[in-house]
Amino acid sequence: MTDQTTSTRRRASFHRLTVSNVRRLTKDSIEVTFAIPEELSAEYDYVAGQYVALRKEIPNAEGELQELRRSYSICAEPTGSEIKVAIKRDLGGLFSTWANENLTAGDQMDVMSPAGAFISKHRLTEINDPSKIDTEAQDRFVAVAAGSGITPVLAIARTILAANENTRFDLIYANKAAMDVMFLEELADLKDRYPSRLALHHVLSREQRISPLLSGRIDSEKLSTLLDTVVQAPNVDEWFLCGPFELVQLVRDQLTGMDIPAEKVRFELFSTGEPSKPQGHIGRPVKVEEDEDSYEISFTLDGLQGEVKSPVRANETVLNAALRVRPDVPFACAGGVCGTCRAKVTSGTVTMAENYALEPDEVEAGYVLTCQSHPTTEKLSVDFDA
Repeated sequence: MTDQTTSTRRRASFHRLTVSNVRRLTKDSIEVTFAIPEELSAEYDYVAGQYVALRKEIPNAEGELQELRRSYSICAEPTGSEIKVAIKRDLGGLFSTWANENLTAGDQMDVMSPAGAFISKHRLTEINDPSKIDTEAQDRFVAVAAGSGITPVLAIARTILAANENTRFDLIYANKAAMDVMFLEELADLKDRYPSRLALHHVLSREQRISPLLSGRIDSEKLSTLLDTVVQAPNVDEWFLCGPFELVQLVRDQLTGMDIPAEKVRFELFSTGEPSKPQGHIGRPVKVEEDEDSYEISFTLDGLQGEVKSPVRANETVLNAALRVRPDVPFACAGGVCGTCRAKVTSGTVTMAENYALEPDEVEAGYVLTCQSHPTTEKLSVDFDA
């Protein structure tokens, strides 16, 4: 396996892959397996917890082909020969609905090389380099997930539990009902394999369970009890939070209130909780008039320089402007969540509207999410290769 830091911040690139299997998980979710050709195995080496972006042209309501990009977490530990993702149908989601209704084995799709920093900071994920695995530490890990947030958490749990027989892993997993639980059999199998080291806490909001603590929505009071008595938060070495914005933020706030160091908490969002924000567009049209006030944006991508003018009145993002002259500029969610469009500001300044993907040290070093960044100086330069 490549070095962990290199794996998480590799230059994103798409390759056409073939679907080898589609498996129904629940009535509204599927697991999709992509076969990795031997010559591309290095491109799809990854660390448990990372994601890939899928790109496909799909007919819209008018029957016209529309390019869509969506990011999905990898749900299996690394093997080198395949990648598996889970796609849950979202209400009104064009891509997820199409995939759940139409995707079959033999179909082809553009799949981006793995990316993302939702990974363990412990040396437990270098499964192809045993010398780097800490087999002595007795660490405790806790994950809080909801719905399809289980996808990366499952890969992380499998990898961590297999790497070190001294570790413990607790999973608090929230769903509406038992029939909505993704990877139910896989979680049960994992529990059977590690009965003393894996604890599963299924919380169902619309079904009554024996324990009132595991019934109903996870609110502040219930979460406090779970953190205090079930997982004993002060004794946890690393946290993984994945799901909708409201739940992830609730847990982060509670942990902050318990003086849990922020560096122990990894989190990933599937959305910002603001559906009105653009997701996965390919750049809105902007016409530049000859004499109007404009920002001058230059960028480096794959070692090549690009330049584009962005009218002040348009209030467009750096990503949107760059896409008008280079359609291959990397992006996936366009909502500040995935981090695919990350670049380093080399001159000038920007204001970044949202950031759910970059670590504080990255922001301090000058990195921004171009999908959320607007120029604030007349001239701006960013480097996608940095």
